[in-house]
Order: sequence, then structure tokens, then C-alpha cells
Amino acid sequence: MDTLSIAHVLPSFGVGGQERVALDLARRQLAEGHRVRVVSLAAEPEGPLASEFRAAGVATETVPKGWRLDPTLPLRLARSLRRARVEVVHTHNPLALIYGAPAGTLARAGVVHTKHGENLDTPRQLVLRRAAALLVDAFVAVSETTADHARATHDVAPRKLAVIANGIDLDRFGPDPAVRAEVRREIGVPAGAWVVGTVGRLVDLKNQALLVRALARTDQHVVIVGEGPEQDAIERVVAELGAGARVHLAGRRSDVPRMLCAFDVFALPSTSEGLPLVLPEAMATALPVVATRVGGVPQVVDDGETGFLVDSRDEAALRTRLVELARDPARSRAFGARARKLAIDRYSLDRMWAAYRAIYDRVAVRRP
Repeated sequence: MDTLSIAHVLPSFGVGGQERVALDLARRQLAEGHRVRVVSLAAEPEGPLASEFRAAGVATETVPKGWRLDPTLPLRLARSLRRARVEVVHTHNPLALIYGAPAGTLARAGVVHTKHGENLDTPRQLVLRRAAALLVDAFVAVSETTADHARATHDVAPRKLAVIANGIDLDRFGPDPAVRAEVRREIGVPAGAWVVGTVGRLVDLKNQALLVRALARTDQHVVIVGEGPEQDAIERVVAELGAGARVHLAGRRSDVPRMLCAFDVFALPSTSEGLPLVLPEAMATALPVVATRVGGVPQVVDDGETGFLVDSRDEAALRTRLVELARDPARSRAFGARARKLAIDRYSLDRMWAAYRAIYDRVAVRRP
């Protein structure tokens, strides 16, 4: 197959699901011989994932967005894409779509957009997103639920819409007893403790405070991996409930596969999601999952088979299911074993890239 020149356009080099998808895709694309670069629209300083992109061999660039609506950004971004002779521009989430789609069109490249979740827009943002979507050649949703949302909000013409579930590099994830013991020592969790863990940015939509409240009166330990604007609020909840000895805020970590090994159960208390990449990652680590029934989550977690689903913001239901698994470790392990098999069957990086590659080949503007 012919090689391509590909540019991923991201809102920033911050740590998040869309950035991780772009990083995994870029690694896979490089391994196949394609020329790959990633462009951030956030002003410097760079986010933490910039160094991970470069370490993987991906060229990085920042084309910063100005204050508020920036009419110069599509022109500046188009010049950069044109200089790099980019053939496919792949945008991730609304800001990158609004500026990257017109830039890709001006650079005479094929444009692919991925919608990673529901977008809570102002009326102006919705108009801008719909206008930008007129310029894309393909519009990908990460789950059927996300695609339904795109249809309901008239994000794009139905003929352009496709669904490709996020995939993961399965070689990086799996249970490891030695790593489990090592990580627990690092973060101060007793070796024999029952640990409920979660990974994600500390933002309102992830609702990690609900997990703290749900387990504050139990003997389970909670490990929260991530950083963000809700950290102070979460720390206040921990202090108010006197749960400091059993709630461990691990901060941002670049070793998520290791951290997952230290958990007994993975919890996702979010109020909104697309198809969160961390779910198949946790499942590939043989962890049962207790998650809220939002977005594409029910398409990943088989309720009663690989974990449990609860209603969003239902603290009592979340507590009940987590306590149920802690009291029945054999059932928890059986859930985890089924979860790992399902993750391997459904969520491989190779499967995701093959689906995107078919779209890229269709829309790419070949450079002479």
C-alpha cells in the first residue's frame, strides 16, 4: 500500500482520551511507514504528551490559537500543512474541527474528523462545528451512541458518518502480580487492601468525587490517577469525610498500564462519555468495571458479565455494586477474565487502524 503524509490536529498536547487515541494511531502509522506529524492549537508551554509524541518519532508543531475566535488560524495552519505536503488531516474534537477542517481544505488535503464524545456547545459553537463539518470528507464517531448524538444535533451529513470504536495497543496492558506489589508500595497502599481505581482528568464530567463519597464509609481503598481543575474540590471531599488514609490521589502518571495492575476493580463514575479509552485498557488488564450508564459505556461493559452499570450520579448504586464485588473476589476475578477476553476480541489497535486506513485511502489527496 502507498504511504501517506498524515497530520493529526489536536486542541492541545494535554493528557486525555483523544490525545491518547491520536498517539496510538500515530505510532501504528509510523510503524507502517507513513509520515506523521501532530499539531497542537494551544499556546505554549507544551502539554505533557508532546514529549511522548516525539519519543515515538512523531514530528510535533504548535500553531497557537489567538484569543476568542481567531480568523487567522486556518490560514496559518494551512500554510504549515501545505509546507509538510500533508495528504490527510485528521482532527480530534470540536476546536480542532472548527479550525482544522478549513485549514485542511485550504491545504488541499483530505479531511477526517473524529468525534470522541458529546459536545456541550454554545449556539455559536454549534454553528461553527456544523459549518466546519461541511468541509470534512469523513466524520467518525467512536460509538453508536456518539453517532446517534451527531445525528440528533445534525453535526454532519449522514452519508459522511461512520463509527469506529477506539482501540488500544494490547501488548501494553495485562495483569502482572510483581508490578501490582511494586506500584502499591510506591503509592502507599497496603499489599492486601481491596483497591478501587479510576484514571482520568479531574474535571466535573468525570465526577471522581462521587466515587470518594460512595466508598468513604467502607474499608476499600480508592486510587485516583489524574490531575485537573477539580483536584481541590476532591481533596475537600476527602477531608470532610475523613477518608484521607484510604483515598490516594496519585496525580498525573505516564505509566497508566502499571497503575492499572495495582487495582482490583476499575470504576468510572462519569456523567458524560463517548467511548473512553481507559475502559478497554482496564479490561485488558483483567479488571472488572463498575461504570455509569452514559454515552458509549454500555457498548463496552456487559452488565453482569464483565462488570456492572449504574445510573449517573447514583451514589448508592455505585457503592452497592463495588461492595458486592469486594465481598465476592471469585466473581470479581471471573468478571475480569471475561473483560480481558472481550477487550482483546473487540478493541485492538490493529482493528481501529485498519478501519481508519480504509477511510484515509478513500479521502487522501495524493501529492505528485
